[in-house]
Amino acid sequence: MQPKVDTSPQVSDEVRQTTCYMCACRCGINVHLKGGKVAYIEGNRDHPVNKGVLCAKGSAGIMQHNSPARLRAPLRRVGPRGSGEFEEISWDEALDLAVSWMKPLRDTAPEKLAFFTGRDQSQSLTGWWAQQFGTPNFAAHGGFCSVNMAAAGIYTMGGAFWEFGAPDWDHTKLFILFGVAEDHDSNPIKMGLGKLKARGAKVIGVNPVRSGYNAIADEWVGITPGTDGLLILSLVHCLLRAGRIDVEYLTRYTDAPLLIDCDPKSDSYGLLLRDTQGRAQVVDRATGRAVPVDTAGVAADPGGQVRQAGLTHVTVLHRLAETYLKPEYAPEAVASRCGVPAEQIHALAGQIARAAFEDPVVIDQPWTDWHGVQHNKMVGRGVAFHAMRGISAHANGFQTARALHMLQILLGAVETPGGMRFKPPYPKPADAHPKPHAQARAGQPLDGPPLGYPMGPEDLAVDDAGAPLRIDKAFSWENPLSVHGLMHMVISNAVAGDPYRIDTLFLYMANMAWNSSMNTRGVMEMLSRTDETGAYVIPRIIYSDAYSSEMVAYADLILPDTTYLERHDCISLLDRPVSEPDAAADAIRWPVVAPDRDVRGFQSVLLDLGARMGLPGMVQPDGTATYADYADYIMRHERRPGVGPLAGWRMGDGGVQHGRGAPNAAQIDSYVANGGFCEMHLPEEARYFKPWNAAYQAWAVQTGLQDAPSPYRFTLYSEPLRRFQRAAEGHGDLQPPDHLRAPLAAAMTPLPEWTAPPAPQGYPLHALTQRPMAMYHSWGSQNAWLRQIHGHNPMYLPTAVMREHGLRDGDWARVTSPHGQVTVPVAEMAALNPNTIWTWNAIGKRAGAWALSEDAPEAKKGFLLNHLIHELLPPKGDGLRWSNSDPVTGQAAWFDLRVRIEKSAPPTNPIPPQSSPVPAPPTDVRWQVKD
Repeated sequence: MQPKVDTSPQVSDEVRQTTCYMCACRCGINVHLKGGKVAYIEGNRDHPVNKGVLCAKGSAGIMQHNSPARLRAPLRRVGPRGSGEFEEISWDEALDLAVSWMKPLRDTAPEKLAFFTGRDQSQSLTGWWAQQFGTPNFAAHGGFCSVNMAAAGIYTMGGAFWEFGAPDWDHTKLFILFGVAEDHDSNPIKMGLGKLKARGAKVIGVNPVRSGYNAIADEWVGITPGTDGLLILSLVHCLLRAGRIDVEYLTRYTDAPLLIDCDPKSDSYGLLLRDTQGRAQVVDRATGRAVPVDTAGVAADPGGQVRQAGLTHVTVLHRLAETYLKPEYAPEAVASRCGVPAEQIHALAGQIARAAFEDPVVIDQPWTDWHGVQHNKMVGRGVAFHAMRGISAHANGFQTARALHMLQILLGAVETPGGMRFKPPYPKPADAHPKPHAQARAGQPLDGPPLGYPMGPEDLAVDDAGAPLRIDKAFSWENPLSVHGLMHMVISNAVAGDPYRIDTLFLYMANMAWNSSMNTRGVMEMLSRTDETGAYVIPRIIYSDAYSSEMVAYADLILPDTTYLERHDCISLLDRPVSEPDAAADAIRWPVVAPDRDVRGFQSVLLDLGARMGLPGMVQPDGTATYADYADYIMRHERRPGVGPLAGWRMGDGGVQHGRGAPNAAQIDSYVANGGFCEMHLPEEARYFKPWNAAYQAWAVQTGLQDAPSPYRFTLYSEPLRRFQRAAEGHGDLQPPDHLRAPLAAAMTPLPEWTAPPAPQGYPLHALTQRPMAMYHSWGSQNAWLRQIHGHNPMYLPTAVMREHGLRDGDWARVTSPHGQVTVPVAEMAALNPNTIWTWNAIGKRAGAWALSEDAPEAKKGFLLNHLIHELLPPKGDGLRWSNSDPVTGQAAWFDLRVRIEKSAPPTNPIPPQSSPVPAPPTDVRWQVKD
């Protein structure tokens, strides 16, 4: 008499497929509905990103959708900034108010609007909107996250990791991770690691902290923070000494055989040697003479040199070997600074060499290169790397990331079997991207997009006197290659009036009053600072978010967004797609449920604002709106003929097709019917060697990824960097201010170099943050399920530091930096670099935000290291204040933080709670979807 148990109860009466938003993986999900309510979320097994796998974040999306922190209606501030005192208003009132603030700016001084977004995943739209408004002051959160990785990859090889590329999981034999965050790309990485483990491939983790991926690595390299670039260049030294580089690959596909102009009197000194027609030169093995690289039948000598007019010009490979074979890069010379024994560095180099060269990966697939040469096999190296913000969020991050890309290229392990592979629409070199545009004109759009890739001083966003045109000083002499902008500098620059004042700060999903800023307390003060007349220094702040975050309290106008299950979104090939190396893919979100509050999707609101202001492209000649909403924009907008936000189900001569084509009114319906995504598979012969593969180039043109075949060479030796360096040395018509010459000359080296991070005296410990797998930015910290995994965050200390200060788990300690101090609970961790302490990021919250109770553990025991980090470096005695950023890209250098620690009593003066515009949180979040 056993009870009858239904082991497979019906959990839904309908399943709708869309795209997850709980992190930036953009996995496919099945949303189970019962009675019209969300009952359960699982992975979509047919989706190219996750193939049915779903993590804790994705599963907990049901609690994100039902969060008590959701904003409920447009809000207008009625109390002082920071008070959290608002009144509800109608959408017409809210939009009229926003237009009344922004339209006069557009008509007179568009640059007075600063429009910055967080991790919104719709930058193709927001960037276009900023361009049409006419403000150069637009960027997203990349300058605060990992722009160094992306920019270094684009400038070196036309792509980088994660959204740009992925390891060849099916063929890699040795996989090495550098500083990979556990919240980014987590499902694909976990699936890939599972493949490697199943095949017996080796995994090595290079990270100061042995958590997450590093905990399951076969070997852990507990490096000292900020020294990854030095370790990588030491590996290059070892490989060069052993002759373990792929010379054939370097000669065919990179600038290694190109000659450098070595004449100090030449106008192109230190740039590539070119003939009178501008063609780069190589040494012809047959004649020993310099000839154009594209000469038919030439056999280039990558180690050659040529003597002209009494001067010897050498190749890029010659200069590279000459640089990194110096004794200063030997393992014995770098070991103490890296915190890695010399023996381990030698051993790591040996493992890389053996995996790459003793057992090549061979695929029996013929292919043809861009010269028409036929190859009967695809041959590659079984070594793949992956890296993220751990190596890029340093003042030396750009050159460190370039060094890692250089290492891959020297091995012949990029776009070859077993190595790193690009995801369409990448590869795309820097000169294939637009240049930045920053010249604002009253009542006019910008001449082009505000973000881009400078190739030399002539592309900077500066005025005739050399002063920055952007509020964040991106693309100025201070940060020339700041391709993602400097979100962390917007508020402090605006308050200081440097380079000028703004009128309206327009933010979307950018929690600048908490974890999306350095110097958090200072930023909160700046957001509410008044001048001598009592007026706010930043006169107006408009903010859009779905939730009652810390930033909400500092806004004057709130435009409430929907949750991701209630709106249309476009994960576009024009922006950040969901491609894999063997297929281009994009995706949508669509309203699987209707909002139960007076909220609207931000993208539709943005288009509505644009139409109300008469922005070009958003209104018809008769003044009516061009697009009914974001869904209409997704289907009908064209960035150029035949190419729009979505590539799937477009109209061609023969009917519906993928790739190029005219708009299709049924496009979104087709995506919904297909599970929310479109996938365009590459031909077998096009899957590797993409930058040089004739079949790939033809496929990329056919699908609209490129307008013409565009093969190119990887750039080990960066001419854009050398152009800026040469300007700093006093050459050319455009030169930097005198106080920036020396820093620029040192930073803009055409071959990667390592510089030591700042090391203020009296602060012996490095302090880091990491993202946990169960959280993403600050989004998950209000989620009832995810809070049970990470309700608060201790500071993890090495065993020796715990003993030195007499600390035990649960004790409190004061952590002090040159900028400030926080008091934190501590916990011991043995698998940690001995000079490093760390904590989980974005767990600590301000009481009253996110509909958390005042006694929530996130507010009582959670904390932010951001309080210890200033957006400016400590004074250097030169009368200037330097940005705490990478001098090349402007990326926030928040991993350069140095601290000291001492035992302490629990804190007594935390940041006071903020008032919340949403009701007090319930005692529990529980409901039942009934039959």
